[in-house]
Order: sequence, then C-alpha cells, then structure tokens
Amino acid sequence: MKPEKALIFELSKPGRTAYSLPECDVPEADPAEGIPSGLLRTAPAVLPEVSEVDVVRHYTELSRRNFGVDNGFYPLGSCTMKYNPKLNEDAARLPGFARIHPYQPESSVQGALELLYTLQQDLAALTGMDAVTLQPAAGAHGEWTGLMLIRAYHESRGERRTKVLVPDSSHGTNPASATTAGFETLTIPSDAGGMVDLEALRAAVGSDTAALMLTNPSTLGLFERHIVEIAEIVHEAGGLLYYDGANSNAIMGITRPGDMGFDVVHLNLHKTMSTPHGGGGPGAGPVGVKEKLVPFLPKPVVGRRAEDGTYFWDWDRPASIGRVKSYYGNFGILVRAYAYIRSYGPEGLKRVSECAVLNANYMRKRLEPYFHVPYPGVCKHEFVLSGKNLKQYGVRTLDVAKRLLDFGYHPPTIYFPLNVEECIMIEPTETESKETLDGFIDTMIQIVEEAAHDPDLVKNAPYETVVKRLDETTAARKPVLNCTCG
Repeated sequence: MKPEKALIFELSKPGRTAYSLPECDVPEADPAEGIPSGLLRTAPAVLPEVSEVDVVRHYTELSRRNFGVDNGFYPLGSCTMKYNPKLNEDAARLPGFARIHPYQPESSVQGALELLYTLQQDLAALTGMDAVTLQPAAGAHGEWTGLMLIRAYHESRGERRTKVLVPDSSHGTNPASATTAGFETLTIPSDAGGMVDLEALRAAVGSDTAALMLTNPSTLGLFERHIVEIAEIVHEAGGLLYYDGANSNAIMGITRPGDMGFDVVHLNLHKTMSTPHGGGGPGAGPVGVKEKLVPFLPKPVVGRRAEDGTYFWDWDRPASIGRVKSYYGNFGILVRAYAYIRSYGPEGLKRVSECAVLNANYMRKRLEPYFHVPYPGVCKHEFVLSGKNLKQYGVRTLDVAKRLLDFGYHPPTIYFPLNVEECIMIEPTETESKETLDGFIDTMIQIVEEAAHDPDLVKNAPYETVVKRLDETTAARKPVLNCTCG
C-alpha cells in the first residue's frame, strides 16, 4: 500500500519560498491606494511556505488525478470522448494560425480565412446543408443559435410559433436551449421500440409548432427508422426539423441529416471531429442550414470573391440574427477540426463511423447476457443497458460505476436517458482497440459476478481512489455551498 502523501500545508516551513525575484529598481506604489478599506486584508493570506520543487511536485501530483482519453478508456455514452490526434494539435500551433489576431486586415490572414471557408464547405457537404456558420462556441450554443434561426424564419413569414417538440430520450440541453430561445417545450414519448411515437407526434403538431428537435441516431443508440415520415409530419404542420448533431459519429459518410429532411443541424466538433472535449472548453458547435434559412445566419460568415478568389468577412446580411460569439468562433478548435477532416478524407470519415458502430455492437453483444436489455437488436455508435436486474442483490447502477473506478476505468454515462430504469449508456468510439474493449467488458462481467456473490464489495466501492464514496444523502440534504477560508 502506498504511503499517504503529505498535504502541501503539511510540508510548509516558515521562511521557505518557491521563487526569487531581483531587488526592485523602481519606486514602489502603495498597493492599497485607491482600494476601499473594506476590501483590504487585515492579515496576510494563509499560504504554505514551500520550495519550488515542492510546488512543482504538488501540482504535478494533482494533474495525475485528472482522467482523460490520453490515460484511459473513457466510454461516456452521448459524449463521444474519442482520442484527439496530436497531429491536429501541431496544426493549430502553426505560427500562421496561433499568432494571428482577429483585428488584422483581411489581406494579412487570407490563409486562415481560406481554412474557415473550406471548413464551412466541408461541413455543409458532410451534413447535406446549404450553408454553415462557425461562430457557436459549443453544442448547446449551437442548439440555441439554430433555434434562434428557426424563430427568425417563422417571424419573417409573419407566423408566431411558440412550441418546440422534444423526444423523451433527447439530450437535456435540447429543452433548455429551446426555453432559452423563448419557446415552450412539449415532450414526445418513445414507443415500445425506443422510436419516436408517431401517433403522439401527429397529435402534438399544429399551427404553433416551431420545430421538432431530434437526435438521429437517438440517445438510445437507435436509428429512427421512420425519419422520413417524421419529417413529413413536422413539415406538413409548417414546422422545421432540427438535428442535434451530438451523435454524428455514427453516420459520417453513410447518411446526412439534410437527406433525412432536417432543416437545421448543429455539430459538436469536440465530439465528431476529435477536437478537445471537457474541462469547460473550448468547444465548437457549427450550425448548418437549408437555403431558406441562409439569410438569417449569424454575421459575419466567410465569403469568397468571384473576381479574384480572395476571402473576406461578409457583414452585409440584413436579415441576420446578429453575432452570437465574440469575433468568429473558437479558431484553434476549428483548425483542429479542419486537420481531422482533411487527414481522413471522405472514405476515412465513413470508416470512422463504421468502426464506431462495430465497436458498440461488439460490446453490446458481449454484455447483454449480464444486464437487462431494454432495446434488443443492432445499435449504432452507442447502446444502453439497464442494471435493474442487479437490484435483486441490493446493487444499483451507481454501485457498478463506483466499482469501475477501482479498476482504473472512467464509468460510462449512468441514469441517462431518463426513460430507461437504472440506465447504463456506453459509447466506445472508433479509436479503441479490441483489447481495450475486452478489458472493460471483462471488468463489467466481474462486477456483476461480485454483485451476485459479495454485494457489499460493490456497494462500498471505490477503495483505490483518493476520495472514497461520499455520503450522497447528507450531501443532498445538507449541502455545503460555500467555504470560509482564512
């Protein structure tokens, strides 16, 4: 057993410092000058006094406690935590990309503008849309932007449509984005096969329907077999069809939202195009639209002059909903996505989706004998299981997730979607080897066997983590929401 590491405050000794500065050769100003007396400290901050090497070791040790795709399997269903190729990082760090400024003249950043213009074209071709904006900073931001485009479209036609339809298996950001955009939301239930209930949809649409937000394949990992009929139902009512692109990793090069009947689509570049994901950002959530929505796109978009082939910022868009992000989007993330698309090419992107679907079905087939299966049959890039069969031993899905930590695995998504009891949602992505998948599968099987023969072992996990299991009941009933520090 490893010895407990001392806290940095326990290493503190009076007089030790982690830095050495030269003697100040300019007059010192009073640091309190101009600051209200009520905001000034009356005593020095309580900080550890340690050497430089202790500081370095402290933060290095903390960094090792972070989990990411660079140090382990990350099977989060719905989140698509796929490997980020380091080649893309190199591309984003090229001086011509990393050292430019958004206020530079267009003539001095033609290479960057060409990249953005080409990326717009690539994403439009990949999704079957007519035009794309790169401004939105993340997936939910893209959702909101798409809904504002839908709102602008209806208002331009003199229509006041107030409701957005959302399936019960949708991402939680869908109803949140619709509400933020000023719409009411109405939930559409799933049928027994996990598909959108067509009769419920027909009953829900009407003259007040602005849009149906749909993920295809859905968060259950299932492809909506009646997608063309769904599109017809919504369009006949005068509404638009919105595609949540969170699950695009399953369909690249195989089918396109535009061909399914969707009018608006957002893509999560930090999921589908492997750009960095998690930790609060940055992300990118480009939005593509069909021709009738193009006038409303956020401005500016990158244009190309026919006469000389130069690129420019197109601000002349009188019907635009306006800028939705400072400057022009998260440029470094867009460079990474461009590098990813260009590295793979059309056939490579298709192969990515094929391997993601193959991996998910392999895992599903091997795990099905050990869990309840709410929706049997072929899945796409992710699948859901239910741990409700383990409740006979007093073990829940949460316990399985906690026990996985002892084996060095990040748990899959649990308790989502909400319409599956004791849900376990797994997405392996295309980037993992069969050996990695088998290791995770074998561990899940072992945990099921532990639940049957020694349930307390699972219910009290984890044992190998820095922080053991928390008292979730007390945390919920008596939350500590602030901290008073010396």
